[in-house]
Amino acid sequence: MEVYQTLGVQAIIGLVSHIFFIAITFYALQAFRLEQLFKKGKVFQIQLIYILLSIAIGTSVSNFIIDFSTWSQQLPYIFS
Repeated sequence: MEVYQTLGVQAIIGLVSHIFFIAITFYALQAFRLEQLFKKGKVFQIQLIYILLSIAIGTSVSNFIIDFSTWSQQLPYIFS
């Protein structure tokens, strides 16, 4: 049963991490003026770009943090 609990905890950490970094990325992207790259009146497309960029960047950062954490926990196995 211990393996299933560990997998559950890892799943929760992954979900929370992804959502957190997507939200942080969305907030950070608000500093850019992407609307200048689009034609006037294309509000939906601009919002969609913000969302898609937030998901792409936030997920990449989250995966990096999770991988880095996993690898750092595995380092002691070098000396065993």
